[in-house]
Order: sequence, then C-alpha cells, then structure tokens
Amino acid sequence: MKTRTAFPRSICLFTAFVLWTIVTMHVDVRAIGPNGSCVGLAALNGYFHNLTGVHLVLYAITDWLGLVPVAFCLAFAVFGLVQWIHRRHILRVDYSLLVLGGFYLLMLAAYLFFEHFVVNYRPVLINGILEASYPSSTTLLVLCVMVTALLQLRLRIQRRFWKCCTTVFIVSFLIFMVAARLLSGVHWLSDIVGGILLSGALVSLYESVCQLKK
Repeated sequence: MKTRTAFPRSICLFTAFVLWTIVTMHVDVRAIGPNGSCVGLAALNGYFHNLTGVHLVLYAITDWLGLVPVAFCLAFAVFGLVQWIHRRHILRVDYSLLVLGGFYLLMLAAYLFFEHFVVNYRPVLINGILEASYPSSTTLLVLCVMVTALLQLRLRIQRRFWKCCTTVFIVSFLIFMVAARLLSGVHWLSDIVGGILLSGALVSLYESVCQLKK
C-alpha cells in the first residue's frame, strides 16, 4: 500500500504558511514601499528588491504566460463536463476530476481572501495603482494549476515517453514562471515565498483527498 504522506505534508505547509504570514505582518515592518506603504521583513525584502531591480518586460511575459494555467483549468472543466454529459450523472465523473473542481474553487477563495486581507503591497505601482501583492497570485495560480495538471496527465497518459515530455515541459514552465516573477521586481521576496508555501499546502491537500479513493 502506498504510504499516504500528502495530508501530513499539507498540514506542515499550511502551518509554515500561517507562521510566515504572521512574521511578514509583524517583524521589521517599515515604510519602504511606494506611497509610504509599510512592508514586513523590510531589511530582507528591501535588500532583495534592490538587488534584482524592476524588469517590467519579465512582468509582462509572466502575465501573458499566466493564461497557460487558465487554459488548463478550462480544458479540465470541459473534460469533466463531457464526462458528465456522457455518463449522465455528476457522480459518475472521474473522482479525481471532481476533486480538481473543488480544488480550483479553494484556490480562487484563497486568492479573493488575500485581495481583501492585505498583508503587503507591491514594491512598484502598476498603472499608477498600489496593489496587494501577498501572496504572489501568479505563483499561486501557476503552481497550483500546473502541478495538479501534471498529476492528472500522468494518470491519463499511458506511454512513458509522453509522460516524460509532459513532466519536463511543466517543470520547466514552473521554474521559469516562479523565477521570472521573482526577478521581475513586482513582488517582494516574502510574497513569492508565501505563494510557494500556500500552493504547496493546497496541492498536498488535493493529493490527500485523491488518495481517499485509492
């Protein structure tokens, strides 16, 4: 029997995310952001931001490439809808697809929550507007959608060669997106770390729910 480590991993990552958020909100908070906005972990965030600078071209590229995970979401939604129509009952849709739909809703809820519960604002103005930036929503979207997409595709692709190609493509895409978003300078370092921790917790929760059917 496969050892079920996903749920304990999810709890650990959620705990790490909560602790990281608390630290970001309360440790070394100083007004180093645009329009005098206060930022937690100011020394660390300020140092890294000054080190990388701002590269709006990278920001634009990652924004446009953010449509890739959106396309994956739509593709899996259509796939699930087709199964529902053909099998004539929603409970006959593949269990992992139903869990994936719930996962997408949970991810959206997390995004909306942090749009209203502002921890940090961006280190730069976007179109003259000071936007919330914690956790990095692009990091959250890309990691959550693409990692779960990889898990889905590896279940459904039979040939080993195509499994390897899919894994290489998605992992390369993930590394590029997270690194480019970090180096673009439109997020603080703490935003990216928060996005990685939260997405890791959510993906592990998705894995643990999928394991319940095994």
